[in-house]
Amino acid sequence: MKARAYEFHNPVATVFGPNAAETLPQLVGNRKTVLVTFPEAEAIGITGRISKILGKSIIAIESETEPNPDIVGLARLYKKFWSDYRQCEVIVAVGGGSTLDTAKNLMVGTASGEYAELLNHLTSGSPFTPSQSKPLIAIPTTAGTGSEVTPWASVWDHSIKKKYSLHLKETWAEAAVVDPELMLTLPASVTLQSGLDALSHALESIWNVNANPISDTFAVSAAREMMKVLPELMGDLDNITLRSHASLAALKAGLAFSNTKTALAHSISYDMTLRHGLPHGIACSFTLPMVLKLAMGRVPERDKVLQQVFPCALDEAPVHLSRFLESLNVSTAFESYGVSEAESQEMIVEALQGARGKNFIGAARA
Repeated sequence: MKARAYEFHNPVATVFGPNAAETLPQLVGNRKTVLVTFPEAEAIGITGRISKILGKSIIAIESETEPNPDIVGLARLYKKFWSDYRQCEVIVAVGGGSTLDTAKNLMVGTASGEYAELLNHLTSGSPFTPSQSKPLIAIPTTAGTGSEVTPWASVWDHSIKKKYSLHLKETWAEAAVVDPELMLTLPASVTLQSGLDALSHALESIWNVNANPISDTFAVSAAREMMKVLPELMGDLDNITLRSHASLAALKAGLAFSNTKTALAHSISYDMTLRHGLPHGIACSFTLPMVLKLAMGRVPERDKVLQQVFPCALDEAPVHLSRFLESLNVSTAFESYGVSEAESQEMIVEALQGARGKNFIGAARA
């Protein structure tokens, strides 16, 4: 059989490590900057630190971002951005996944300056070419989302319980700055949710029809490292070494799924968040043992890669993974989150038909 060639593409220039934020002046240069962040960033000192580093290059600070950004809030913020910040030459986004998602929506301009044109693309799938776009420098403050090195942004319409994914060639960040020191203020709950999101990214990249040896290299390393470091970090939140290990694992997971996309566990998670209010990191990780069982035995080559993640035989891995999650007080049972057996089965069937569900190996036979 003729050997197959694989491709891996990621255009984001990445700076990693403690004090990585100090490289921002070189990355920004002389460009006029709008700092996009989250409401609590000022109180915990992040806004002040970034403002001090960037100095007079910042022409505005926008902190009115929301968790799981909804189309109503995005439309309001989008109009303000393209009306009030016309001089902006680069966006610097500092925050978790929701902040980075918001910045990716802001960075692509419509001809009218209204969000409705972009929303029409999301809801109808109609082609969309930005009339202009702003470069983005993405700085995550959580070790989990991977958004800094992917082109995707989640957009939510909570009124109809629908989630969309923005993905354009323009929504890759120009650069990612991953500074673990910015994560030292994260509370335990967000640290846990972020770490489990990254673990899900890594595993979802492996049981994926788009996987290849390059993405596997990042995914296996990320999953192994996160499973090792997360329990330690939960007991020592101020440890910069552990924060660094977790943020590197999350970065690797982001690089992995930047090429594969996610799969079944994430597809299920959207309904869990919309219908039951479950935080994303928990929603996409509590089903991992179940999805692992479904993945095992479908593709021998994928089994070999999955085996590299776990310190036990692969047939014991679902139990190992369940015990890992339960040791972090994360139940792996749908009923723990108010979901009946009938609803969970319906949810799984629907998830398999979704865009992310179809990335799952053997989805048609699951």
